[in-house]
Amino acid sequence: MSLLDPSPEIRDALASGLPVVALESTIITHGMPWPRNAETALSVEQAVRDTGAIPATIAVTEGRIRIGMTSQAIEKLAQTSDVAKLSRADLATCLAMGGTGSTTVAATMICAARAGIGVFATGGIGGVHRGASDTFDISADLTELSQTPVTVVCAGAKAILDLPKTLETLETLGVPVIAFGQDAFPAFWSADSGLRAPLRMDCPTQIARAHQMRAALGLPGGQLVGNPIPQDAEIPRETLEPLIAAAQSEATAEGITGKAVTPFLLRRISELTSGASLTANVALIHANARLAARIAIAAKTIAEPPEL
Repeated sequence: MSLLDPSPEIRDALASGLPVVALESTIITHGMPWPRNAETALSVEQAVRDTGAIPATIAVTEGRIRIGMTSQAIEKLAQTSDVAKLSRADLATCLAMGGTGSTTVAATMICAARAGIGVFATGGIGGVHRGASDTFDISADLTELSQTPVTVVCAGAKAILDLPKTLETLETLGVPVIAFGQDAFPAFWSADSGLRAPLRMDCPTQIARAHQMRAALGLPGGQLVGNPIPQDAEIPRETLEPLIAAAQSEATAEGITGKAVTPFLLRRISELTSGASLTANVALIHANARLAARIAIAAKTIAEPPEL
C-alpha cells in the first residue's frame, strides 16, 4: 500500500496533466489560532482555484500522507491539539507510528515531489536563526531546497531570521534565489529586506522554464521564488526590527529552543503589533498562492527543453 493518499480530485488532476499547487499544513496547526487558521487555509485554496490551478494541501493523518484535503479535514486538523510539526528528520517516524502531523516547508517539498507536484506556495521559509553561530539553529528547509526538485514560492525567509546568513547558505547549497518583479529579496512582512536578491524574474513563464532547465541539466534541488508582500499589507522593516529583537530576547530568557522558537516568535510579534503581523501573513500567503498557480499553469503550456 502506498504511503501517499491523494484525494480523488488530485489523483484525477495529476493523471490529466492539470496544474496543481502544493500547500503546507503547518500554517494550520502552528501558524494561526482557531478559527483563523482554517479560514485562511480554505481561502488560500480558493485563491489557487480562482487563478486556474488546483490546490493540494498536504498533511499526515493516521500514518498516511494526504495529498489534498477536504474542507472538513482541514477544519478538523485546525482544531486538533498536539499535532507533530514534521520536517525531513521526523516525517518517516510519524508515518511509522501512525501519527498525525503538519508538514513544514521541507516535509511538504518531499511529499509534493513524491506525488509529482512541482510547485509549492508557502508564507516564508525557515533559514539561519539569529545567533546560529552559537546555537547552530539552521532550518532543514535550506538543505531540502538543495535536494528536492520543487519550486517554492514564498515572501522570502521569515524576518525573524538572520537573512544575510540565510542567503549565503542558499548560495553555498546552489539554490537559485529569484526575486519576483523586483531586485530586493523580500523579508516576509516587508517587501524589501535591504538585501539584493541573486536573481530577478518578472514572468511566471520564466520561472517555470528555469525549473525545467534545472531538470534538463540534471541538477538536484529546486528553486526559491521570493514574492514581495502586497504593498497595502506591508509592515516597514524599521518598525519590525525592535519588536523582533524584543521577542527574541524573551525566547532566550524563557529557554525556548528548536522547533518551538518560530511559533513563539510569530505569536509574540503578532501580540506586539496588535495583530498587524497576522493580517500581513494572511495577505502574503494569498499572494504567494496566486503566483504559484500562475507558475504551475505556465509549466503546462511551455515546451520541454531539449535534452543535453
